[in-house]
Amino acid sequence: MYDGGGPAGLAAALTLGRSRRSVLLLDAGQGRNAPATAVHNLLAQDGTPPAELRRIGREQLARYPGVELREGTVDGVQALAEEGFRLELGGRGSVEARRLLLATGLADELPAIDGLAALWGRSAFHCPYCHGFEVSGRRLAVLGAGPERVRLALQLTRFTDDLVLCTNGEPLPRDLVELLATNGVQVRGEPVTRFEGGDRLERIVLERGAPLDRDAVFIPTVLRQRSDLAGRLGCAVLPDGCVEVDELAVGRV
Repeated sequence: MYDGGGPAGLAAALTLGRSRRSVLLLDAGQGRNAPATAVHNLLAQDGTPPAELRRIGREQLARYPGVELREGTVDGVQALAEEGFRLELGGRGSVEARRLLLATGLADELPAIDGLAALWGRSAFHCPYCHGFEVSGRRLAVLGAGPERVRLALQLTRFTDDLVLCTNGEPLPRDLVELLATNGVQVRGEPVTRFEGGDRLERIVLERGAPLDRDAVFIPTVLRQRSDLAGRLGCAVLPDGCVEVDELAVGRV
């Protein structure tokens, strides 16, 4: 029994379908990478649009008679007294299963800056490995002032020589400013008030001083579990929101 139709859920359903298990995959259609134009760093599928990747996965699952896929959300979950689980399917009745595998994925919480959400996945990015190559040679910015943001700015110098670190009002130690300058990275310390552009970034407006004409920005995000089903079931949760697990249990079927 699954809640999650992204790559992890599709791959798990494929493995169990090939093992001649009876599988129901529940897909709410809320993929984390849905705003992006393409998936990268995935061998044999580099550059594939996220929706197309999911379509291919579903198409390949169709050959396994034990795998069923349904659209929709899970509104409630209950561990049964004897064994298994009951799930309430968003006003469409309920289903029961012996085992429940949560592949609900993560969601990104973006900085609360005007105009940023509309750019997410198009010209506002998180990971240089996913999108750095596509913005090579462009006018880039990095948002934030922590050590990890400085490291990211230095890493991005291999993609462009026009790079600005926007600390968004946070102080940056002088030695780090000098390190960035040595590597050709400018620093703007004013708070960022908004990002402007259509579906592509055009400029970053700061509280003071001239706006920055930029083509893309790399931002910090906070990752959270998209679903609270694990919490409802009483699973132990780690400080970062991930579910605590034990060692692989051998012999269970």
